[in-house]
Amino acid sequence: MTSQDLTPTLPTHSDGVNLCLAELLQYKNQSVRWLPPAQSVWSQLNGQHQSRHKGRGMNFAEVRPYQAGDDIRAIDWRVTARNGKTHTKLFTEEREQPVMLLVDVSSSMKFGTQLLLKSVQAAHFSSLLSWLAVSEQDRIGAIVFNGNRLYECKPTARQQGPLTVINAIIDAHQEGGDEDFDHKRVSFSDALKHLHHLCPKGSEIVVLSDFYQLQETDKRRLSQLRQHNRLQFVQLFDPLEFGHTSFNGIEFVTDDQQATWLDFSAQSTRDSLSQQFQQHQQFIQELCKSLAIPLHLLSAAKSLMEQLGQPGAKVHSGGSHG
Repeated sequence: MTSQDLTPTLPTHSDGVNLCLAELLQYKNQSVRWLPPAQSVWSQLNGQHQSRHKGRGMNFAEVRPYQAGDDIRAIDWRVTARNGKTHTKLFTEEREQPVMLLVDVSSSMKFGTQLLLKSVQAAHFSSLLSWLAVSEQDRIGAIVFNGNRLYECKPTARQQGPLTVINAIIDAHQEGGDEDFDHKRVSFSDALKHLHHLCPKGSEIVVLSDFYQLQETDKRRLSQLRQHNRLQFVQLFDPLEFGHTSFNGIEFVTDDQQATWLDFSAQSTRDSLSQQFQQHQQFIQELCKSLAIPLHLLSAAKSLMEQLGQPGAKVHSGGSHG
């Protein structure tokens, strides 16, 4: 066997398990579907309800005397009381809003039973968000986390931004299966801490994960991130996690902590999976509610474009993965 035989072969097409540049570059052309005044990319993930995703913020500019037609909600009551004359605040629209992604491609995300691995679906949505950000003249940056190390992408404008993020995700995803590491493994909490240091104030932060490593102690860090940024969660899931599967056989499964044989033909097995997922879901929902963080769900069993209400650009997979 030669050293060349030991070199991993990168995929050149989408198979639902591995990542390649071509499958992520396709979202560059897809992003135009959600440019203003089109419907927000988040609205479909919100279950057809009005999106809580906000547009650009407003920066304070100056205070001047009130004029007929000014919005009374912008009256500066402190200045008005001090001067005895009504004054109003003027604002200018933010010209740029950095978008920061925290992309989880760790071991629990390397799971999928129908179309894609959760990690692959997270990469697809990350690519779309990246191209959409630069299309709106914003910078895009990311922290990519695979359990072994963090990949840092500082916010960058134009085409270079999405390409840097995409390549970091591909590299992190490919490396994630390697176990030959001497250094300490990196936790989800470490990724949040690094994001806090890298993220410019006033950023739109999107965290893409299954949140199995999210802990109650992370609440403080998330609260700090929310003070000066807009924060959203995208939870990736697979139908098997809540007991939905057409498979009726016995399978050996592991979650990197314990391993066992499961009989998927038994209703008790499916009920147990469903109960565990519901407990996990309750924890995430309560944490998001307490911090006012919008939570969106994204399935690994359907193409991204289908879930966003667009019929095109479906991903073809080679079968079931686990």
